[in-house]
Amino acid sequence: MFSAYQASGYPCALHAGELVVSIQVSQVLSSALGKASRSPVGYDVNYQYSLSGPIGLVKRTSLRQLFERYGDILWMPGSHKYNVTNFIGELHELLPEPDFSAFSEEMLDDLVGKLRKRGNSNATINRKIAALRKLLRKAQKMGDLVSLPEFKRQKEKAGRIRFLEPNEEELIFSDLKAMSPAYYRLSVFLVDTGARLNEALGLRWNDVNSRRATFWVTKSGRSRSVPLTKRASEAVFGGDRRLSGPFADITEYKYRAAWNMVKEQVGLGADKDVVPHVLRHTCASRLVQGGIDIRRVQMWLGHQTLSMTMRYAHLASHDLEMCVPVLERMAEVAPPMPETA
Repeated sequence: MFSAYQASGYPCALHAGELVVSIQVSQVLSSALGKASRSPVGYDVNYQYSLSGPIGLVKRTSLRQLFERYGDILWMPGSHKYNVTNFIGELHELLPEPDFSAFSEEMLDDLVGKLRKRGNSNATINRKIAALRKLLRKAQKMGDLVSLPEFKRQKEKAGRIRFLEPNEEELIFSDLKAMSPAYYRLSVFLVDTGARLNEALGLRWNDVNSRRATFWVTKSGRSRSVPLTKRASEAVFGGDRRLSGPFADITEYKYRAAWNMVKEQVGLGADKDVVPHVLRHTCASRLVQGGIDIRRVQMWLGHQTLSMTMRYAHLASHDLEMCVPVLERMAEVAPPMPETA
């Protein structure tokens, strides 16, 4: 796995791009009698190894230290960052040795096993490990870590996608409008664009026009633009132009509180899936049910992988009937089948 050799009198090992140097240092200790004695002290020093650049010292660090260093760079303020903060804190506590200079496959497997023992589903484990992967990759890029394991997604069960029926939307939106026209405008915009809540709240006037909205602050870090329906456009430009954006007078906390209050009023209080994010699911479901192909839905929602969008694919199963006329037309121009004797 690695070859050991002597360098300048010190035992060294070169291992897959990582230079690990063990140095025995003699430290002079003064005794109470004034005599000096020498006691060996062992140090493990990790160096990054690169053919194209200098070798640099890699100090031991921890997940909490890395999050303090890069958390604000990698995640925008909001509910997602709040969740990530909790994820990283939990993973830090689960590590048997909090300080490290390389993150091994064994460390990752140990975390997954402990999360599963805590009752975390594979979907929840994937979300937590995704946050870990993003943080560690940034740390490695910045020279804080010498190696990372291969991150593999846990297989998730296909869960039920909750979306609003038209009558449910009407009930919720009607009560939100009575409570605050601003909350109603935001809800209309969310269900007709499929935007995440923090994406909509982060919009500025320069990001929108009467036909399109561009989201710069996204979960994936990639901007995207979507066309606006007539009522979504009206929702945008019903906002106060003196503010920084269409929904700048709304905070996430207050909107969620209003949503939960209205949810109780319309008799959906017991349904834990009826949260503001259900508006994004509703938008995606309507696109698929309306015959929009799954690739376009992926682009509309800003999903990084098609597998994320495939959760909605079953909603288009009734459209298989559309395949028959295509095959019938092809059969008309195909050579006739030979007659059997």
